[in-house]
Amino acid sequence: MSEEVKEEAKEQVQLEGKMAEFVDWVETISVLELSQLVKALEDRLGVTAAAPVAAVAAAPAGGGDEGGGAVEKTDFDVVLTAAGGSKIQVIKELRGLTGLGLKEAKELVDGAPATIKAAVAKADAEAWKEKLEGVGATVELK
Repeated sequence: MSEEVKEEAKEQVQLEGKMAEFVDWVETISVLELSQLVKALEDRLGVTAAAPVAAVAAAPAGGGDEGGGAVEKTDFDVVLTAAGGSKIQVIKELRGLTGLGLKEAKELVDGAPATIKAAVAKADAEAWKEKLEGVGATVELK
């Protein structure tokens, strides 16, 4: 993001007090911790952070009897099912792909099966799978 866009975004939203402190805190936590926070909020509030576009894409475009079959899935979850024999290499590759810290990447690998990335485009998901399988991991696309 360019500095101009960042400055413009800062000017648009002004937070004060506890909200500003919360945003500052969120900026300091890891991606894994942020993911856990989102899941906890979804569970507690009974909502989902998923984009509503997926529900629209699943509906038939013609609204009638198409007989054309199922809609092709476009977003996939990349799931690490096993680290394999070269766990250290898998952790290194995972850190490179996700930007996670060493501790978070190790916890993800140790906690397999675990979702590494959700709602990824098919080409990106296949690239991640290929890279991780290249270092010995077992990966599924769901």
